[in-house]
Amino acid sequence: MTKIYADSTCDLSKELVARYDVTIVPLHTILDQEDYLDGVTITPDEIYAWSDEHKTTPKTSALSIEEVIINIKPVLDSGDDIIFFTIASSMSTTINVIKMAAEELDAADRVHVIDSANLSTGIGLQIIAAAEMLHEGKNADAVVKAIEAIKPKVRASFIVDTLTYLYRGGRCSGLAAMAGGVLKLHPKIVVENGAMRPDKKYRGRIGRAILNYAKDMESDILSARPEHIFITHSGCDQEVINDVKAYLESLNRFKEIHITRAGSVISSHCGPGTLGVLFIAE
Repeated sequence: MTKIYADSTCDLSKELVARYDVTIVPLHTILDQEDYLDGVTITPDEIYAWSDEHKTTPKTSALSIEEVIINIKPVLDSGDDIIFFTIASSMSTTINVIKMAAEELDAADRVHVIDSANLSTGIGLQIIAAAEMLHEGKNADAVVKAIEAIKPKVRASFIVDTLTYLYRGGRCSGLAAMAGGVLKLHPKIVVENGAMRPDKKYRGRIGRAILNYAKDMESDILSARPEHIFITHSGCDQEVINDVKAYLESLNRFKEIHITRAGSVISSHCGPGTLGVLFIAE
């Protein structure tokens, strides 16, 4: 058999983790020298409170080799192989740590490490696709090959309520953050080839901006794979989430519309009020 592993930045809900039998290994969030495990010992809301109090963002760190070995050794010892999904290699050293752990266990040929070239449920979409292929009886090599073909088709983007957290994390200038606040600008951030780039800017109330962002992608959404689409947020008003879901439902395209909340690693960089609509193109 083949087991699926992923680091915690995939932002899959507990229900989806259970349904697809995914083992999640948490990355680290560090606040004042205190080390917390993403999704285990800290929440995004606690991070927001700390970040606002200290006017900075927490540090995040990858797994240690020891942590990876502890997690994967029992599975390997049982005779199973592993497909391990990681956040984009351009954003974290996690993938290198996993490869080193596999080599230390003399299992590099049995631990298939996939650089998602993405983040959040841009990874989650790949995980679900892999799990469904394994369920259909495909072997690990066939699944890995298929996922490599799917990766460029993943459409991951999000719209940010405030630029404050991106500024604190060094991802935008102070002037841009200040202007964004004064002008009520909400940038769309697109993830491509493992990198984030700014796209269109939306102005006005965040709820209206988010809905306009979703509607602007309608032609792409209507040509997406119909099995799954994600609404992933870092703490938005329920009314805003409901409006986006109702819009997606009105398109009569998707079998499942998943709503998930981003974990502490992703949330610490984008801040509250961020929302993304993520899917795979046909």
